[in-house]
Amino acid sequence: MKKVWQIITNKFLITGLAFGIWMVCFDNDNWTNQEDRKQELRETERNIAYLKSEISRMEKEHYNLVSNPEKLEEYAREHYNMKRDSEDLYVIER
Repeated sequence: MKKVWQIITNKFLITGLAFGIWMVCFDNDNWTNQEDRKQELRETERNIAYLKSEISRMEKEHYNLVSNPEKLEEYAREHYNMKRDSEDLYVIER
């Protein structure tokens, strides 16, 4: 029993446990903050991947608009309600 008590009251063990508790619970870079930062990093990486795919889609669309006059006319008709002189345009709002 005396040997166990000496191990429990060892100043290095007590200091190490106090340091561990401090780092896990009370420090600015504690465990919960680290997990929150990891989650934020994963969300940011997903957002970056989404934005990169949107950029590539928009670049393809831009290339099609610049290189193909039919696509440019189609885009103008759909987004800006443009029409030819001999056509009637009916806009249906939902």
